[in-house]
Amino acid sequence: MSTATSTETKELAPVSTESLAALLVAKERPQRPSSLSTSLTFGWRAMLKIKHVPEQLFDVTAFPIMNLLMFTYLFGGALAGSPTDYIQFVLPGILVMSVVMITMYTGVSVNIDIEKGVFDRFRSLPIWRPSAMVGYLLGDALRYTIASVIMLSMGLLLGYRADGGFPGVVAGIALLLLFSFAFSWIWTMLGLLLRTEKSVMSVSMMVIFPLTFLSNVFVDPRTMPGWLQAFVNNSPVTHLASAVRGLMAGDWPAADIMWTLGWSALFVLVFGPVTMRLYNRK
Repeated sequence: MSTATSTETKELAPVSTESLAALLVAKERPQRPSSLSTSLTFGWRAMLKIKHVPEQLFDVTAFPIMNLLMFTYLFGGALAGSPTDYIQFVLPGILVMSVVMITMYTGVSVNIDIEKGVFDRFRSLPIWRPSAMVGYLLGDALRYTIASVIMLSMGLLLGYRADGGFPGVVAGIALLLLFSFAFSWIWTMLGLLLRTEKSVMSVSMMVIFPLTFLSNVFVDPRTMPGWLQAFVNNSPVTHLASAVRGLMAGDWPAADIMWTLGWSALFVLVFGPVTMRLYNRK
């Protein structure tokens, strides 16, 4: 009986602090994850949210198709003589408009996670700080790609033909995705700055609607008053729409491409640091 008791006492004896520290030091710590791997992990997290809430794909499926059908058949005859002729001009524009408009949901997702307290956990992890934000943007890039494929597929059924072929279409979509990635930093900033998701959506729409409709998405700016042309011709959406339209048509609109790349760099350089500053202080 005494032998059993002494054995149990040995098994239950507490481990000293020095022994525990020596044990932890002896084992190798796991390697810190790279910035790329953490960003991709957060991007995969965004994809899993779509898996569990598939209604999030409504804005990249039904909404673009509705816009394309409505504008093509409502204004095609009046503006270009027939819907078939008009769709050659308007499809790249509506593609740009649809993708640019859904970029605001990045800020909405950020705001929702803040309200749920998820970001408190993210900040405590030993990872590259911007990876959470970059992950949101990478996840949304897939949604933008889905919207682009759906729009082009519907356009082909309606008579759209890209003279630039497959390379021109890929180049146009790649430029659109690059711009959307940069443009989304504005909405991540708003998602951190504003208190509710409704506020993020309201402010975002106040910015996006003028930018998309006061552009060359639907009509040639030369038909507009001179004072309006000055704004439209210098709008980032106008440069983007012209670049995408030209690439898909088989041209190389170098000026519009450079303007689009310049706007993209400006958005990242200005709103990226501001977003991260707000993220670190939130």
